[in-house]
Amino acid sequence: MAFSRPIILNNKILAAEREPLICAPLVGATEDAIARELAAILPKRPDLLEWRVDFFSGIADIGRVVALGRTLRQQADAIPIIFTRRSIREGGNPISLDEDQVFKRYAAVCEAGYADLFDYELSVGQRYFRQAVALAKETGCRLIASYHNFQETPDAATLVAKFAAMEQAGADVAKIAVMPKQLRDVLTLLDATLTARATIALPIISMSMGAYGSLSRLFGWMFGSSVSFAVGEKSSAPGQIPIEQLNAVVAILKEALEGR
Repeated sequence: MAFSRPIILNNKILAAEREPLICAPLVGATEDAIARELAAILPKRPDLLEWRVDFFSGIADIGRVVALGRTLRQQADAIPIIFTRRSIREGGNPISLDEDQVFKRYAAVCEAGYADLFDYELSVGQRYFRQAVALAKETGCRLIASYHNFQETPDAATLVAKFAAMEQAGADVAKIAVMPKQLRDVLTLLDATLTARATIALPIISMSMGAYGSLSRLFGWMFGSSVSFAVGEKSSAPGQIPIEQLNAVVAILKEALEGR
């Protein structure tokens, strides 16, 4: 029994035998740092890599961004790559680029075929998000619409509405990450994920962050989240746990679910 929806890339289910898919972030500030991260991560065999380009010191040089994208594509050993700029308003690193300049980097990397998916925040506004939908259609790079709240966990109805808005806006995948102030907030995120799993057609990625939120990274897939972000070498958000630990817990849960 599958608890979450599959992610489709090039008309094929990504890692069809795996649930959840595991994504490891790349957060190095330089080409050398990212190369070291990649060397540490690849033996752990994640299903996805996320390049957080807002951590990259060369982000202002579009040539360096494209060149590093090409290197990652060559070295990733067929592991799909998510290209992500997280804005400062949603928890990312401050950068010196405006949104038009940021989007040029998305377009350059996707048009070159160096990313398989790209994460773009729904909060950028309709004009930019429509451009992202068009870019996804033109290049075949799948669009992850995202919302991050590092201050709190909105109520479940608000989160479900955000998932629905992402589908209506034309995304291929809907992602939400929120911060719990209390343990009950983790239940709110999981409840919203379960409801959205039943009410929208897109694959869902959801997580509660921080120490309490680490629980959602371990068993959120059972409530409908298709991907769990885990530490391969360095974390990109609070509450991420090492790939090895996530794999061990998922294996235990699956044995329990199978009645063994």
